[in-house]
Amino acid sequence: MRRLYLDKNLQFIFGVTLMAVLGVSSIIPALPDIMEGLSFTPATIGLTIAVFTLPGVLLAPLVGILADRLGRKVVLVPSLFLFGGFGFACFFAQSVTQLLVLRFCQGVGAAPLGVLYGTMIGDLYEGRERGQAMGYNSSVLAMGTAGFPALGGFLALLGWNWPFLLPLVAIPLGLAISTAMDTPEPRISGSFKQYLSTALTQMKTRQALSLFATTLLTFVILYGPIVTYLPLLLDLRFHASPASIGMIFLVASGFSGLASFQLGRLAECFGQKALLGTAAVLYGLAMLLMPHAPGMWQVIPPVICFGLAQGLNIPTIMTMLTSLAPMEQRGAFMAANGLLLRLAQTVAPLVMGGIYALFGMGAVFLGGLACAAALLGLALFATRNTRPEPNTPECPRR
Repeated sequence: MRRLYLDKNLQFIFGVTLMAVLGVSSIIPALPDIMEGLSFTPATIGLTIAVFTLPGVLLAPLVGILADRLGRKVVLVPSLFLFGGFGFACFFAQSVTQLLVLRFCQGVGAAPLGVLYGTMIGDLYEGRERGQAMGYNSSVLAMGTAGFPALGGFLALLGWNWPFLLPLVAIPLGLAISTAMDTPEPRISGSFKQYLSTALTQMKTRQALSLFATTLLTFVILYGPIVTYLPLLLDLRFHASPASIGMIFLVASGFSGLASFQLGRLAECFGQKALLGTAAVLYGLAMLLMPHAPGMWQVIPPVICFGLAQGLNIPTIMTMLTSLAPMEQRGAFMAANGLLLRLAQTVAPLVMGGIYALFGMGAVFLGGLACAAALLGLALFATRNTRPEPNTPECPRR
């Protein structure tokens, strides 16, 4: 079997994936310092994330349509340039208003990235290789969500704005993709009305709707209790430094990467439905244990649970979704998923901010626990089991 992770095109997708997570993960450890440096409050600091993800909510349907009708690279390359340029401009922000405006503009460039990397994996690979590619890509995503908080945390020691130097990397990546990446492009056939009708019909199946709901709940957990309020929990309760917060997220991402790297084998052995159910249980354990940890060391076990859940859950959803739609509608299909993802990223910090203001930190994690319970229900009762026959080299018949 060929070493899929060495494929040039997949490596370019790895780069896009890293940029897709950089915009949030690199500033997570700096959130307490940004709050102090620009006079945010604990209830409003989530705006730095919400305004960045809001363009994804507004633009996701358009991104998918353009990618299907004009081509993947036509949308991808300019998006990388916008992301890198406005992200770097955040370094120079002098007020809350300036930062939020620049973060919104950076989010316009980021909006297509999360849609396109999954779409292009679906275009380039089929069957078992698609699941492997998704797993490898999620391992890279995990490395990014691990490395960027650690790097951002150390940069934040120089000042709250220093993590905003990192988006500049997107510009040379865009140049390289424009000249060296080979990716199949969809063939335009039929009218625009037929295109939309076919895509909508595919999205309304029970399997698709359950996966869309799973995406929404997953990212409510990620961007509510974890991304926005775990750093504040560590800061308020344990007086953790930005670098220490970054290391906590490094642990989560490391275990996420380990689970993702084995995704192809795990899916062969146990089936995708079982992986989604296991992830839901792990999310629930993380939400139960995190707010009651008596010390920094005791935070690590629930953080590991969360990391394993991410590694099992997200690439499984992406693999299942890309398999439901043909190339000609895959961009729109993944854009619908991206819309829900961005909606969760945008709404979760605001909703959890309200919960925090009314009921305190513990209630934020109880909200995450409710989402985990809903995920378990979807996995058990709404998602179709796609477990393959076990007589494969990775999963021999017992």
